[in-house]
Amino acid sequence: MPARDRRKLTDAAIARLRPGEREYTVWDRTVPGLGVRARPTGGKTYVLLEEIEGRTKRISLGPVSTMTVAEARRSCHERRANPAPAAHARPARAVPLFRDFVEGEWKEAHFHRYKPATRRGMLCTLEGRLLPAFGSKPLDRIAPAEVRKWFDAYSATAPGGANKGFGLLRQIMNFAIARGYVEKNPAAGIASNRRPKLTRFLSHEEVARLHRALDRRKGEGSRQQADIVRLLLLTGCRRGEILGLRWSEVRADGLVLADSKTGPRRVPLNAQARRILDRQPRTESLFVFPSPLNPSRSRSYQLSIWDQVREEAGIEDVRLHDLRHTHASHAVMNGVPVPVVSRMLGHSNVRMTLRYAHLGDREIEADAERIGEAIAELMGLSTQR
Repeated sequence: MPARDRRKLTDAAIARLRPGEREYTVWDRTVPGLGVRARPTGGKTYVLLEEIEGRTKRISLGPVSTMTVAEARRSCHERRANPAPAAHARPARAVPLFRDFVEGEWKEAHFHRYKPATRRGMLCTLEGRLLPAFGSKPLDRIAPAEVRKWFDAYSATAPGGANKGFGLLRQIMNFAIARGYVEKNPAAGIASNRRPKLTRFLSHEEVARLHRALDRRKGEGSRQQADIVRLLLLTGCRRGEILGLRWSEVRADGLVLADSKTGPRRVPLNAQARRILDRQPRTESLFVFPSPLNPSRSRSYQLSIWDQVREEAGIEDVRLHDLRHTHASHAVMNGVPVPVVSRMLGHSNVRMTLRYAHLGDREIEADAERIGEAIAELMGLSTQR
């Protein structure tokens, strides 16, 4: 019986357990052998030590979310009062296909906990990536080599998307472990792709070149996409916030987003952004930028003109998300305090904003020159060469 961490388990104490770098187990003082296993992913499972064929084995009783500690203790007493007469007396549990497990047990236990925008992203990852690759396989037949091959192929074209899909797969398989369908996560031991540092933003000259390239978009669909790109730069909003923008969220004094990444928030509008919104045609669609194929839905997440305009503007290394970065960096360079920028961007804490609050070398050199001239004037020195 492990003696590393024993305490009287309560529902409140279990809720306070936080994920560590490694999996750990807290054991109950009231019922010997009963414990709560906490994983780095945040999942928590009741476990029980049982003697089976002369060996002590750890049995999963189910996730903490499905029972209270009192119910877990009662389950332990019932198992010990009515032990199985033989090791193989209990019929083997059928292992479901990945798609059936996702649509059934996993969604029932996890899906409703996420925000609507997060659920939409998960559905996109499931339907576009995970189900085509693993949907027809039983959970216990998904091999680590197969996961590695899938992850490497996805990473070759979209390393960020591969990280998201891989994280979702790992979470689903951890829940399958908690349910007793598999013993080991096939995604264990695979490292996620390293995220690039946020060090790119557009200079004044690059912004002007981008604006001219956007002005050259003449078709109706291209003009709409150009306006979306301009709004991303003028508001600092995330791409999904603008693409999913509804007319009901557009107010006279700004945008009132019902479902941003960090929850509902208000985005003030400058005059330039307001003019862009004012020129969008009012249709029966709920969305400011409806899909041209199905107006009941918002425009696709992909903006086909982006690769064209950034090539014309000579900024091939700039991502759409760097427009948000540019908005924040130029705000700081123009004297807007970091806490104000943080609130404008909808960050959950100021530390997130500090990643954006860096200055370009040219701006630093210009400021240094101005400071030098000011100090030289105070010292009575000539700035003439």
